[in-house]
This record gives sequence, C-alpha cells and structure tokens, in this order.
Amino acid sequence: MTNSVLRPLLFVAPLILIVLATKPAPAQASPSNPQLASRAINDRVDALMKKMSLEDKIGQLVQYSYGSATGPDASHLSYEDLVARGQIGSLLNIHGSGDVNRLQHIAVEKSPLHIPLLFGLDVIHGMHTTFPVPIALASSWNPELIRSVAHTAAVESRAEGVPWVFSPMVDIARDPRWGRIVESAGEDPYLGSALARAYVEGYQQGDLSKPDSVAVSVKHFAAYGAAIAGRDYNATDMSDVTLRQVYLPPYHAAVEAGAATVMSSFNSINGVPASANPYTLTQILRREWGFDGFVVSDWGAVSELLNHSIGADGSTVARKAITAGVDMDMEGGLYATTLAAQVRSGVIPESVIDEATRRVLRVKFALGLFDHPYIAPTPAYVATPEKRAEARKAAVETIVLLKNDALEGVGKVLPFGKSVKTVALIGPFADSQQDMLGSWGALGNPKDAVTLRQALSQRLGNQLLYAKGVSILKGENEEYLHKFLGQPTTPVWDNENGIAAAVAIAKKADVAVLALGESAVAMTGEASSRAHLSLPGDQEKLLEAVAATGKPVVLVLFTGRPSEIPWAAEHIPAIVQAWFPGIEAGHAVADILFGDANPGAKLTTSFPRAVGQEPLYYAQLPTGRPAHGDLNHFPANGEEKFQSRYLDVNNSAQFPFGWGLSYTSFRFSQPTLSQPEIAAASLRAGDAAKVEVSFTVTNTGSRAGTEVAQLYIRNTAASVEQPVRELKGFARLTLQPGETKTVTLPLGFDELSFWNAQSKQVVEPTTYKIFVGDSSLADLTTSLVVH
Repeated sequence: MTNSVLRPLLFVAPLILIVLATKPAPAQASPSNPQLASRAINDRVDALMKKMSLEDKIGQLVQYSYGSATGPDASHLSYEDLVARGQIGSLLNIHGSGDVNRLQHIAVEKSPLHIPLLFGLDVIHGMHTTFPVPIALASSWNPELIRSVAHTAAVESRAEGVPWVFSPMVDIARDPRWGRIVESAGEDPYLGSALARAYVEGYQQGDLSKPDSVAVSVKHFAAYGAAIAGRDYNATDMSDVTLRQVYLPPYHAAVEAGAATVMSSFNSINGVPASANPYTLTQILRREWGFDGFVVSDWGAVSELLNHSIGADGSTVARKAITAGVDMDMEGGLYATTLAAQVRSGVIPESVIDEATRRVLRVKFALGLFDHPYIAPTPAYVATPEKRAEARKAAVETIVLLKNDALEGVGKVLPFGKSVKTVALIGPFADSQQDMLGSWGALGNPKDAVTLRQALSQRLGNQLLYAKGVSILKGENEEYLHKFLGQPTTPVWDNENGIAAAVAIAKKADVAVLALGESAVAMTGEASSRAHLSLPGDQEKLLEAVAATGKPVVLVLFTGRPSEIPWAAEHIPAIVQAWFPGIEAGHAVADILFGDANPGAKLTTSFPRAVGQEPLYYAQLPTGRPAHGDLNHFPANGEEKFQSRYLDVNNSAQFPFGWGLSYTSFRFSQPTLSQPEIAAASLRAGDAAKVEVSFTVTNTGSRAGTEVAQLYIRNTAASVEQPVRELKGFARLTLQPGETKTVTLPLGFDELSFWNAQSKQVVEPTTYKIFVGDSSLADLTTSLVVH
C-alpha cells in the first residue's frame, strides 16, 4: 500500500483503534508496595492513631537535620527536647550507634507515645564503600551491578543506624550544564527506568524489615532534571506528553518496584511548584500509580514555596504543600509551626493530617523500628579486600573508551603494549583522592581512595614520571576552590612552570597520560551548574602543550558530566571517560590502560561538540526541514541553506548516546521479527510481548569482550510526533573470541505505546522502523507493521 493511500486511512482509523489499544488510567490503582498495604501493618497503625493527639500526628510529619547541613538555613534547634515531646518524626544527617541510640532512647522512652525516630541520609553511591558516581554506574548498562552496589550500601547504612536513604535519583537529565546530572542515569527514560527498578530492588530487598534492607526515597519528583538552561532549582516547562513520556517513566518504574518513599523537588512544573503540585503528587503518583508510601520534601522546599510566590505567608504555602501530597517537611519548619492552628480553624481538614501520618507510620512499622529501635555498636569501617574488589569491578564496568585511534608506526595507543616502558602521568586529577570519590560521598573517606598515581606507581615503580601540570582553576577561582574545600590557599600554583615541567617529563616517556577534569565536590552535584563545559582553568593549554611533543597521549577525563572537548576529539588518539570512579579509581583506570580489563561501558548522555547545542540528546523530535549530511560550515557550492542546522557546528553529538569502544570488535546480524505485522488492538498493557526481535552478535576480535546490544525504534506515522529514535531494549553480553550469541528482545505495549494529545497511552496503526547495533547510531534495520 503506498503512502498516498495510507495517509487518509490513518487520519480516520485511529479514532476506533486507539480505544482498543489504550492503557486505562484507573481512578485508584492497586497499592504499589504490598508490605505497606498489609493488614498486619495497617492494624498496628490504626491502633496507634487512636491514641494520637493532633500535635502527635504533626510531629511525625516534621524532619530536621541533626548533623552537618546539606542545604541552606539549617534550623539548629534543641532537638532532644523536641524529640522528647514527640514533635519530631525524623532526623537526617545523623549516623552511628552513639548518636542514633541516644536519640532513639529519648524518642522511645520519653516521648508521649514512644514512637521511634526515622533516620535518613543522602547515600547516593555507597555509604562507606564509595562506588562510582551514578552517571558512571549507569554507563555499565548493568542492572545487576546496580542491585549489588545498592545492597552493599544498604548493609552499611543499616549498620550506621540509617534505615532510610535519599536515593535513587532518577531524574532524566538532558542538559549537562546541570550539575546534578552526575547523580542521574542520563538522558533516556527506558534505560533510566530499568536502572531505577534495580536500585529499589537492591536497596529494599523486597522486604523493609530485613536487616540488610533500607527504605528508598526516589527523587526528585518531578522533572527536576529539566531545569531551564540547566540552572539548578530553575523552573521546568513542558507539555503533559513530554512529562509523561520522557520524564515520569523512571519514577513510575521505581514506584512499581515498591519504593517506600518519594522526595518532591525544588522546581516548578508549568508554573506549579512540584512540592505543592496536586496533579503530580496526588493524581499521578497516588491515584494513577497507586503509591502507598510517603512523600518527603527536599531540603526546605516547603518554606521555599514563599519564593515561588504562591502564598503570602508560611501558613498558606504549608497548607498547599500538605494538601497537594507532601507528607513530611524536611528542614522547612512550617509544618511544625503552622499546621495545628489551620486544622483547628477548619482551613485544613484533620483527615489530611491523618492520612499523611498513616503513611509515615506505615513505613516505620515496615522497617521494624517499633520492634527493633536500637542498633548494635557501629564497628569501625575497614575497606577490606572484598569491598575493594567489589568497588574495583564496578569501576571497571563504568569506564567508557571514547576514542582509540591508531598512530602511524605505533598502532592503537591502548591498551599499552610491551613497548611502553616509561609513562608520564600529568594533571591535577592524577593524585587527588578527594576527587576520586565524587560528589555526595556519604561517609566515604578520601584516605581510602586509590589515585591513578598510586596505582601506576605500584605497576611501574621509578618508570612512572609525574607532574601536576596545572591547578584545576586559576587566579581568584583557584583561591575560591581551596576555600570551598577547606584547603590552604597559598601558595597559588604556577601554571606556566607547571606546564613546562609536564612537557619535560612527557619528552622522556614512551606515552603521556593526562588526568584532567573538573572538581568533584565544587563543580558537580547540587548547585553546581556550569555555563561552559570545556576543561576549566589552563587544562586545555596543558593538553595541547603535551600533545605538541609528538608523544602518544591518552586523555583520562575525571568528570561528572559530558565535556566539550572538540580539540581533543580531533587531535588526541585515545580518550577515556573515567567519571569519578570511587575508592578503587586508580586501579580500575590502570586495568583499562594496561588491558587487564577490556572496556565495555557505554555513554548514557550525549557529549556535545559545542555547549550551544544543549540540551542535546539522541531522541530528538523530527522537523519538517531535517539537515542532510555532515554540515558544520556555512552553506556553499549549492548546498541548501534552509535546513534545521547550525551554521558553525554539526548537529550531531561528538560522542553519542550508547557510544563506547572495546579492545575487540563485534559484528551484528540483520534483525528478524517473530512476526512482521500485528494488530494494535491485540497490544494491551500488562500482557506478554507479542513480537520478538532477534539478531546475533559475534566477537570478531582476538580477545574476550563485553558488548551492549541496543534496540531502537521509530514510529513513522503517529498522531503525535515521535522521536527519530527511542531505545526500547538492550542486552549486555560477554563473548569469547569467535563466539556468537543470539539476542532476543521483546516488543509489546510498553515498548510500542506512546502518549497522545489527550494524555492517553496508546498504540496506533503505523509502521515502526527498528534499528539494532552498538549505539544510538545503529544502522541494521527491519520494520514492523501495526494495523
């Protein structure tokens, strides 16, 4: 059937067929966590609620920071007195058996109803054992690794008396100017959803009462990662279709996996602050998804509603937050001081307070806090060989080989061959233990971190030459950085002499390794947006000077976001994206450099050619005037000007989503379908997939390696524009030389549906183009007809 025939048919037919292939939005979904919905727990909650006064209930909805502040304007109240009066339900930033048991004894023995406290902490990528930062962990494309890392963190957190972690962060992040991209899984909702489920499963272990489980707090709900211009805390503005199709799926996946709590975000969504948003917090989260845990605000987000100008005073914004669905006020101080009077005056129904209190108590009962409120003495942490082995394995799986070109007469620079005797290690990140841990290091100790200099020294002895080269920043910015990190500010590093020293040792070496990047603590994470994504300070100058020696150069990037490195991408033969790899950073990078491990990680965020491309992501919507060819210059020689393009840079990413090289090579076969056509009406939510896509992957190289096979689709005739490509399946497989494995990936309602203009999840008659390969550039195709 020709396109001229198809188009009029598709204009009329979906009105009938969409009804048959639509996922209904129930008025009240089934409970998301059976444990929280159990009769045993709810009977205990009901019995306790009958004894509670209004003040007792409100006390359960109040959280303060006891330890070091992780936000502005910490309250610093007399917490012991408030706990004894039952006016605090939770404390954050406290750990260890001494403080935890002391405060818990006050709560259990002195408060009117003996309700235990709930202690929480930002455990983002490990408690003591610091693993790679989340953007790195995502690059493994390995949900099983995520489960393992989360479980280790849960065990260590429970031992510290922390049964509640403010993790995982599942915000979709498509703009690396935003500093918190380091805490995310990247730009894709399909991959982000798979990893969100894995985090929840690893942390909670399917049973909150288990001694090796913790309650999660899925954050930041919702769409925090879409901050306009990548500026932290900024507004987000998007259609409901984009919200539901791109930004909400990872939160939904976490809720379906049984997440015990959710954290509301700082941003507004289409003009309504997320921490006072009944559409997201009640309609979607509770009614559509059936979430039965509780919602905690982010630090001070309730009091900051005043800055959003949605209320003239604290009482008003507190009422809007609690009635929208924020159950617990983190460090806002407004629930404690304004809710009781509003209930007594009839402004807030007491049933609203009752329901919020029930939600908090359910989680406390599920965690076993009423039965086992105290913890055993916390042992001193030791980074044992077993813990180091786990951290090293995780780091190796997350390091991405971005480039590995061959040099004339030398061949590929990586892995180092026998001809490499002397290595020049250069750069401000070569020996920085603090930076190896990344941002949000919880209780991680920089002294436990192995730097690249330490690891290479163990391998090479006096054949390793070292020079810092330059500081991370320069001038006043360097002084600020030292003050921020609590380091001495004098003497200021002499970059010119540092570069000269680096060039001198590079000339003596067989290869130069440059460890460059951005400060993990000062330049990534919360409140760390950057308008420029290039290497800060004089690091680019250092790189170019060393490269000018003519010696082979390997660039190792220690960053928490994609970098803008067009010169390096053109001139440096080997580039390794190491992220912030955790306590075994140096050994893991050395394993990659020397070939003891074969890189298999893949990017989950697109690297731009220029920051002006941001936000840049592979799943772009189509345009009526698509760019054709490799355009990175002014139109010339008859080229068509009127295309959706830049005049001065290619539209494409420098390194695209899904990209990552290996020391071996792989060949994919043409994909085949279990059936070439399917009826839209036969695809229903919750049913098993109806179509399977199969293809083979062969290791055509001389060494074992790991490949991530990726499946993308394009809907070619939808009622609402769909991306030019969307990830809808992946498989991580390890192959020996010459080995072939068959990959089979399902396509069902979840993979083929989209959100239409009426905010309904549907499958429509269309043709899907299917792509398989090793990145978002996959070019082996087939087609599936949906009629």
